[in-house]
Amino acid sequence: MQGALSTPAEMQRTHIATTDRHSLFYRELRVQLRAAGVELTDNAADATATLSILFDETDQRVLSVSARNVPTEYEVYYTVQYGIDNGADVLLDMQTLTVTRDYTYDSTLVLGKAHEEDLLRNAIVEDLVRIVLKQISRI
Repeated sequence: MQGALSTPAEMQRTHIATTDRHSLFYRELRVQLRAAGVELTDNAADATATLSILFDETDQRVLSVSARNVPTEYEVYYTVQYGIDNGADVLLDMQTLTVTRDYTYDSTLVLGKAHEEDLLRNAIVEDLVRIVLKQISRI
């Protein structure tokens, strides 16, 4: 994903405001912004822009069950809500993005399916970050 972002001048020194600094989305967003040449600052007062992440949640839900009421298909989803401002102006209105993937489940392959879920979740995060970077490049 490197080079996917042409950074607007307003984003050269950015503060990311979030309540969860350990989420997959936050960590991947930081990596990709740095790779694009954005200087990240921990202090909003030092920033030329603040990217606020108001909602950052991932989970899964059952999509289908067998005749014996055993889950056979799950959907993994990740939802983020974010916006960008420079202190005086809104650079990007609040956006809400949800990306989903589904996978079949087999109770005899629990470890493999757990690994598949992790891989899907990571792919979802990469897709979300790619979408956010495209929106930032249009500022």
